[in-house]
Amino acid sequence: MAASTTICIEPGVKDLLTNLKRHPRESYNSVVARLTNLAIEVRPLSDEAIQGIEEALEDIKQGRLHSEEEIMEEFDLL
Repeated sequence: MAASTTICIEPGVKDLLTNLKRHPRESYNSVVARLTNLAIEVRPLSDEAIQGIEEALEDIKQGRLHSEEEIMEEFDLL
């Protein structure tokens, strides 16, 4: 039998874990293991992606935005 450890989590966190179960009888250990694997496997953003995000944020700050209607009209999609 595997060793076990008891941890304290807030009721709201337990509810979130419950909602992440793939089926009602899935263990919390399986849910936490799945989430941990996802967190480890996530690759960091590339320098190019970060630069693109920073440029987009600057566009937003400077008010360089277009409404959905403007874009639809520009591309003749109305």
